[in-house]
Amino acid sequence: MPNIMNRTLILIDPKREEVEPIDWTSIGFVVEELSELYQIARESQVDVILIDDTRIELKPSVATKLRRYNGQMEMWLLTGDDYYENYETDYIDGLLPRSLGQTKIAQKLKQILHSKDLLEQYEMVGRSARMKAIAETIERVAITDIPILVEGPSGSGKELVAKALHRYSERQGKPFVAINCGALAEGLLESELFGHERGAFTGSVSKREGLFHKASGGTMFLDEIGETKPDMQVKLLRVLEDGTYYPVGSSTARRADVRVVAATNRDLAAAIAERSFREDLYFRIGVVKIVLPPLLERKGDIQPLLAHFWVGYPEMQYSDAALDLLIKYDWPGNIRQLKNFTDRMIALKPTGLIETDDVESFLEEQHAQRDNLPVSTGRTVEEAGQELIYRAIMQLGNEVRLLRDLITAHMPGNQELRASGAVPSSPERGNTMEQMEEMLIRQVLDETHGNRKETARRLGIGERTLYRKLKKYDLR
Repeated sequence: MPNIMNRTLILIDPKREEVEPIDWTSIGFVVEELSELYQIARESQVDVILIDDTRIELKPSVATKLRRYNGQMEMWLLTGDDYYENYETDYIDGLLPRSLGQTKIAQKLKQILHSKDLLEQYEMVGRSARMKAIAETIERVAITDIPILVEGPSGSGKELVAKALHRYSERQGKPFVAINCGALAEGLLESELFGHERGAFTGSVSKREGLFHKASGGTMFLDEIGETKPDMQVKLLRVLEDGTYYPVGSSTARRADVRVVAATNRDLAAAIAERSFREDLYFRIGVVKIVLPPLLERKGDIQPLLAHFWVGYPEMQYSDAALDLLIKYDWPGNIRQLKNFTDRMIALKPTGLIETDDVESFLEEQHAQRDNLPVSTGRTVEEAGQELIYRAIMQLGNEVRLLRDLITAHMPGNQELRASGAVPSSPERGNTMEQMEEMLIRQVLDETHGNRKETARRLGIGERTLYRKLKKYDLR
């Protein structure tokens, strides 16, 4: 079991009287000052901090700063009761009632540390309860040979789960073979999985073994299994039920000694209702189902993921405002998209502080790639609607200006007009679209009583961008 003494830091209130005294020094290292807590967290590997619920100075900004030293550091609140109305889940990982007593608190700490160790062991990053539950499920089912279905959106880490299931199974010394079922045409997929005989189809000049043969004794990872056609689903069902398959062009059955882990980003229950996925295959592949949450539902894991992706780059730093923007973004591409951001920052700002402008530039590009849909950053429906209108106006304005320039460029005598100054070479202030932009900014400024930070947030633009527009329209 984990050694809780060396990994636990306790911030207590020295004036608090214990109803049932607890020897905190037998549980972890005890400190009474926040400054001392900072110093130890910066210089030592601290995995869990227990915080007395009277220490009101430990706010989200303080927690964020502490986690810069160790992204996966957990913070648990020591409470006087099971119920605590001021429980802020954004930075506090859970509650530990003092009424549990010394023995049960120590046992709970061992459980917390064990879950953290499992995540590290499986190369999974996070401190959210859902990721811990997934790690504990992997621990229980990896040693079995039952089929597993991993569900989750694209980029959420499904193959990472499959590799962990293989690496900690009895098949760990054997091959791990992965294939994306949605990337190949049905005929080609069958040949890839089961192999083919010479002359089975045009171009098959020699016999070829399939991936089920190559994975013999190991694990076959069938990614995006929800994209397979019904005929292929029948053949996969046969492999799962009796371990046999037929290479293309062969009438001789082959045996497959493999453990199958399947994955999908589709709702297979809906696919079954639509009759595009076989119900019997669903029950065969999903004896145990592991559901990976999107990054949108585990925002507390963003800071640990940043620290993980920037291991080896200690100079990579970010402002609190930049982190706040990253946490508010909805991350439709999940961890893969966040990795894209961190790689870009390594390339563009390897020694500089990552500011809100850097994040905004990235998010604007991601936004453009999503057909100009508004970025979801925790806004209300009304605020999101305002942003959609704003962006639509901006896009329409650009298109109108381009159309006007195109017409102007082909007008007879255009060069003479331009030379005389009668036709402007660029749009001037006062055209309809700019008036609409100015009017929208004025409206939101009025609604926020002149709060520029809130105005920029509602409009979905950076504060610096807003300042430029305020200056342009002489709005004070």
